[in-house]
Amino acid sequence: MLPTIDLQDDVIVMVDQRKLPAQEVYVRCRTAPEVAKAIRTMVIRGAPAIGVAAAYGIAMGMKRSTAKGTNQFAVEFQKLCDLMAATRPTAVNLFWAIDRLKAVFAAAAQAGESPEEISARLLREAQTIHDEDVANCRLMGGHGAAVVPDNARVLTHCNAGALATAGYGSALGVIRAAVEQGKRIAVFADETRPFLQGARLTAWELVREGINTTVITESMAGPLMRAKEIDVVVVGADRIAANGDTANKIGTYTVAVLAREHGVPFYVAAPLSTIDLATPDGDTIPIEERDQREVSHLGSSRITPVGAHIRNPAFDVTPHRYISGIITERGILRPPYSESLKQAFAELAGPELLD
Repeated sequence: MLPTIDLQDDVIVMVDQRKLPAQEVYVRCRTAPEVAKAIRTMVIRGAPAIGVAAAYGIAMGMKRSTAKGTNQFAVEFQKLCDLMAATRPTAVNLFWAIDRLKAVFAAAAQAGESPEEISARLLREAQTIHDEDVANCRLMGGHGAAVVPDNARVLTHCNAGALATAGYGSALGVIRAAVEQGKRIAVFADETRPFLQGARLTAWELVREGINTTVITESMAGPLMRAKEIDVVVVGADRIAANGDTANKIGTYTVAVLAREHGVPFYVAAPLSTIDLATPDGDTIPIEERDQREVSHLGSSRITPVGAHIRNPAFDVTPHRYISGIITERGILRPPYSESLKQAFAELAGPELLD
């Protein structure tokens, strides 16, 4: 699997996901503003990957700080946190990673550590966030493979693979784990307009690994379900509210409704860091509205008439009643989600939840 993000000699290196699959190009970020721009412009995307990138960006920014004294150092740290927080509003992993660094900073400052010692702590925490994400994806895959039968035809939407995480993937991690168990799996990858994450990224990842992959447009999902050609749906998530309502790439809600109509199980795969117990339901999840040009143009070519209004919400919300289970590193959470999600956090220090 291609590394999504890596730290090499104090430089944050990430594959430019805007160029795939035609070109394998790497972006090298040396400053926090460069990382923030990479997140905002979707050089790197996917909720867990965004969280890792932001953590590295803040940590490297503070390592290069020239602040004089702890007060100025603290002011600069807060500015970098605010810079990262403003990049993309929907993916809660971003804010979760920032909060982890804030907690580390506060503990180190209270202990009277120097700016150099604090910056070293921040970098270690960013690396821990990175390593935990890869480990959690593998745990998710192991739990989620149980819901994917042998010879299953799996539909996924957008890209929730290695490219959307620090490695291995959430939804695609479930597929990878099923294949590693010897199951014969075929995948339908929704094209996912307007950014084409399914056609460009999901298909690219799976084809590289020799997994049977067919790209379809979103409008094909319903007819395929009606023809009984899809056995299970597995998608990722950018934020899961306390009641289980799930924000994911625009078009996910449509797939969930179709799956319910045709009796197809619909699963969400996401780490606990994507669950936001402070957000009560999907109506309170902020939805990012992106540049109109992503819809009106293909590359440099305009495909809509001048004067036509454009809407480009990047995400939608799937109500919890459409979700068969939420696959996490702690196991598969089941309805009622208002109870199982809360229990998952309460048991973090205890034995893993049973599937």
